[in-house]
Amino acid sequence: MSLRAAIAQSMWALGNLGSARRFTKAVNDPEAAQARWLRDHLAADAESAFGNEHGFREIRSYQDFARRVPLRAWNDFEPWVKRIHAGEPSVLGMDRVTHLAPTSGSSGARKLIPFSTGLQKGFSEAVGAWMTDLTRLEPDLLGGSAYWSVSPLTSGDENEKGAVPVGFVDDAEYLGGLRSWLVRQALAVPSDLRHERDVDLFWKRTLVCLLGRRDLRLISIWHPSFLDLLLEAAERHWEELCGAMEKQRAGELRRIGPDAPERWWPRLRVISCWGEQAAEPGWRALRGRFPSVRVQPKGLLATEAVVTIPLRDSHVLAVGSHFFEFLDQGGDPRLAHELERGRVYEVVVTNGGGLWRYRLGDLVECTGHLGNTPTLRFLGRAGNVSDLRGEKLSEAFVAEVFAEVWPDESRPRAYLRAVADEDGTARYELVVSHPVSDDVRNSMEERLCRNPHYALALQLRQLQPLRVVVDLAAGALQTPSDRIRLGDIKPRLLVSS
Repeated sequence: MSLRAAIAQSMWALGNLGSARRFTKAVNDPEAAQARWLRDHLAADAESAFGNEHGFREIRSYQDFARRVPLRAWNDFEPWVKRIHAGEPSVLGMDRVTHLAPTSGSSGARKLIPFSTGLQKGFSEAVGAWMTDLTRLEPDLLGGSAYWSVSPLTSGDENEKGAVPVGFVDDAEYLGGLRSWLVRQALAVPSDLRHERDVDLFWKRTLVCLLGRRDLRLISIWHPSFLDLLLEAAERHWEELCGAMEKQRAGELRRIGPDAPERWWPRLRVISCWGEQAAEPGWRALRGRFPSVRVQPKGLLATEAVVTIPLRDSHVLAVGSHFFEFLDQGGDPRLAHELERGRVYEVVVTNGGGLWRYRLGDLVECTGHLGNTPTLRFLGRAGNVSDLRGEKLSEAFVAEVFAEVWPDESRPRAYLRAVADEDGTARYELVVSHPVSDDVRNSMEERLCRNPHYALALQLRQLQPLRVVVDLAAGALQTPSDRIRLGDIKPRLLVSS
């Protein structure tokens, strides 16, 4: 057991108790907690450019807020974020923006989300409440090291010009301050490994670190396929990896062999990963491979906000971290304390980084309540968005790519199809009505990689390279049903198989 890791984990757990207490109080009275959050942030950001333009000082109630600040999509925020990137201070809020975090865009290739100390606090509060509950369920988590997934940077982010840096951060950096430092002391894999661009070397270096840690307690990743690929790399390079271990550990691993990952880490207690919708089959498969480990589905977590956290076998709204609204099926906004069980809503979030009444694009179902706060189940994305491995490709972005690849009338009948094969591999297929050159395929792939999550999934081989399929009848038509008349069927550029 690593004494340093155990001490750091214990100190972090103690530091999380305050977040857990505040969260419990907020869960019991979400109406008051949300009103307080909104009031405090409106006052704090009243002198920002956005606050001045929308009269924050005159806002006295949620109703005033909703009248003065319209609902917004990403395109509405993009001009404001460009000002931040150029170095202008106090644009969307008064907190200093430390970096711009890239994520998939709903219409363009990507969005750059302002990350400030205020947003960092929201993440830290949610993670603190989650980890306190998880430690209550699995006290042995405090006794050893943890792996919080550290992904390689996508090409070019760190070189992008601008006064505010652009780039992904590791999970520890979302917490900030002392908490971030403590988490790093217990990391089984150093955070600077995210700079490794050679994928094979990335897997090997990660595995050397992980296999050397018999005391590993927690694995936190995003999509379950990430761990699948890690285990496959271990099998391919088993002897080489064992050769990199100290003698006693190498002998132990050789006796276990590459086919029994559940025995590599005898103290492993929790695997945290996505487990809903497209990720559910992979989550269930991990439960089968690690039968004695708690494989816990993550809550709904986006670059912009924490929406839910896992708590007591449900996913509870992170009511103390941001301000939430929910659009019902009629398009009317509801507040957190107004949600009804069994109803479906679209999530709208106001976060501490300056996204005000932002339509996140996620659909959720209210499954019940913990205290007086709703528990939510993620249903998918509003609009036509494909999400095999966390890439979130939107049809609007695909249309933009098609227009660039075929800028004139020479475009064949074509569409992009998401395919998840029975063997667990996933990819996109360019379905065309007649053969196209390799240059077209390469151009399409290159432009799709402007979506940072698509590029990362491709780099890590969570997604296989784009494949061209010739189908003389390619038309990307929706399938007729009893509720859709043949004459109402519309062509689509992005479909799921």
